[in-house]
Amino acid sequence: MDRALASVLQERFGATLLAPVRQRFDETEIRVSIADAIPTLRALHDEPNFAFEMLIDLCGVDTGEEMQIVYHLSSSTTGDWLRVIVPGVDRSAPRVNSLVSLWPGAEWMEREAYDMFGIIFEGNRDLRRIYMPDDYLSHPLRKDFYLADDASRSPAAGVRNMERAGTPADATRATALRKSSGA
Repeated sequence: MDRALASVLQERFGATLLAPVRQRFDETEIRVSIADAIPTLRALHDEPNFAFEMLIDLCGVDTGEEMQIVYHLSSSTTGDWLRVIVPGVDRSAPRVNSLVSLWPGAEWMEREAYDMFGIIFEGNRDLRRIYMPDDYLSHPLRKDFYLADDASRSPAAGVRNMERAGTPADATRATALRKSSGA
């Protein structure tokens, strides 16, 4: 663990951290509540002690009981990497504030989390689907998303017609079967 970074993080954010600063793989990790997320991320971005000027990634997590937002930050001055986890996002109405004002590139990352998890980022001016069709009803990375073979239980009612395999309704045996040429 980068003990110097951990010490500075613990000193600056100790009262708002939900768990002790920890090392996970090659990144230092902190957990903050939804209420403390924006002030903490703003301080990590703006304060010279941290200078986490790059948002490398933003992703959603569905634990089955709650949603989480995970931010991966990089400091251009120290080379440090930091994972900020914001747990406790309500699964039934997942809403958090957008970070586009701090990191303009967050707009696309927030769109991806919206599309895949249904998390609404308040303040994102272009929050719309980025991968799935506009009329798609579900969010594929949620725990309650069912695969096509579970179509009867799927919130999206299974696969879309254009993805459905099968024989056309007006096919006859002669038109439905492909004959091999045997050559």
